[in-house]
Amino acid sequence: MEQNTQNTALLVMDMQAGIVGRIPNSSALISNVAKAIAAARQNKIPVIYIVVGFREGAPEISINNKGFSASKQLFADMSMDEFMRVDAAIAPLGGEITIVKRRVSAFTGSDLEVVLRSQGIQHIILTGIATSGVVLSTLREAADKDYRITVLANCCADGDEEVHSVLTTKVFPRQAEVLTMEEWSKQ
Repeated sequence: MEQNTQNTALLVMDMQAGIVGRIPNSSALISNVAKAIAAARQNKIPVIYIVVGFREGAPEISINNKGFSASKQLFADMSMDEFMRVDAAIAPLGGEITIVKRRVSAFTGSDLEVVLRSQGIQHIILTGIATSGVVLSTLREAADKDYRITVLANCCADGDEEVHSVLTTKVFPRQAEVLTMEEWSKQ
């Protein structure tokens, strides 16, 4: 992995307790992400956490946004601090960056690009929930921004396993290297 660590960051996206709980067999996902985080830390690769969240009352959610508007009242009535809490098994260490986003892509409505540029990051490694949500949207935007991208397929999950499989085997390889956590950690 030594040759792949310079100018690289591992993004742990939407691995919030409330989101992780909706994924079947989330324990395998959490275990794989924990191993990826440990490998990154061991190799001095920054781990950057991305969480989705809103202000009290969720004023950022437009009625025109089909994906979020259906849940606007749910978001408006819940504790955002609790909702944005990363699952304890993979929680950030002191000094690791957590970025709050307001949309599906890790870039949209966040300062992710500023943080990546300030640290000279040119290669991002993607993990997270959902493969068809944050991973897909972030990958597409990152490709347009000329980042090198690696997706750790078994560190991503989707509510629809077939969609996850199609994305990681047919769609993502057009713009990213797709590896398992084990393959990546051996490089």
